[in-house]
Amino acid sequence: MISKNIPTIGDQSFEDLKQSNEHNAEYWSARDLQPLLGYSQWRRFEDSIKRAITSCEQSGNNPGYHFAGAGKMIEVGKGGAREVDDYQLSRFACYLIAQNGDPRKPEIAYAQKYFAIQARKQELSEQLAADQERLDLRKQTSEEFKALSGAARQAGVQDRMFGVFHDAGYKGLYGGLGGEAIKTRKNIPAKEQLLDRMNATELAANQFRMTQTRDKLAREGINSQQQAIHTHEAVGKEVRAAIERIGGTLPEQIPPAEHIKEVEKRIKNAVPKMELGEKDAGGLLGDKKNNAE
Repeated sequence: MISKNIPTIGDQSFEDLKQSNEHNAEYWSARDLQPLLGYSQWRRFEDSIKRAITSCEQSGNNPGYHFAGAGKMIEVGKGGAREVDDYQLSRFACYLIAQNGDPRKPEIAYAQKYFAIQARKQELSEQLAADQERLDLRKQTSEEFKALSGAARQAGVQDRMFGVFHDAGYKGLYGGLGGEAIKTRKNIPAKEQLLDRMNATELAANQFRMTQTRDKLAREGINSQQQAIHTHEAVGKEVRAAIERIGGTLPEQIPPAEHIKEVEKRIKNAVPKMELGEKDAGGLLGDKKNNAE
């Protein structure tokens, strides 16, 4: 069944344009793909292809397995035909073209989303994967913090007491230490946000604390400021007890991680290696790849 997320031209989808070559390997014609990705000019589309070829090299893969120069006959006036430049592209090549295309084009954005959903064999290095996990958790925790603040307001916590409310959660989870005391213990500068210096494990514990507090406030219909503060601390204690039961490291004992801005910068500047599965690594050569090496 074809996913509704597959990019289409009229009633033709990306998968409909797939062809097979003499090696019985799947490929796509760049000329066929061009309108699907929103390019009216071949010259501009070819620029994206060239960027994708460079990206292929940088990712540790052989462009020759994924991009093949070819010609394509097109119709011209009064039934005539002429040959124009074309490329045969592997699925991985199509992915790279989408990633290197003009993000202002909705078709490119749609294609990038499609390939992200398909998760076509992009495996980041262990460090980069860990960085990405931490950055994602930091963003999620930030959103959860906002949601919890909204729930606290609904439960009767006044704006001037928000600091006390959020500190109560920290005290429950960190064995009585509030936010500033945690910073002092971990030698984190006072001006820095505590969440920015948490590793993935610590972020996940705090996100869970916030989520469970928000749900409990709503589920029990709490509408008292003091009760809301008590609830936040109690949930923090429960999360701490769970960590102790399973033998995990208590959050106050976890060393501070490097600032999240450094992680974000490293991810932005990284050129990830992409280790393709055997089938995709062969690209246009298919099963003949091993014989070509």
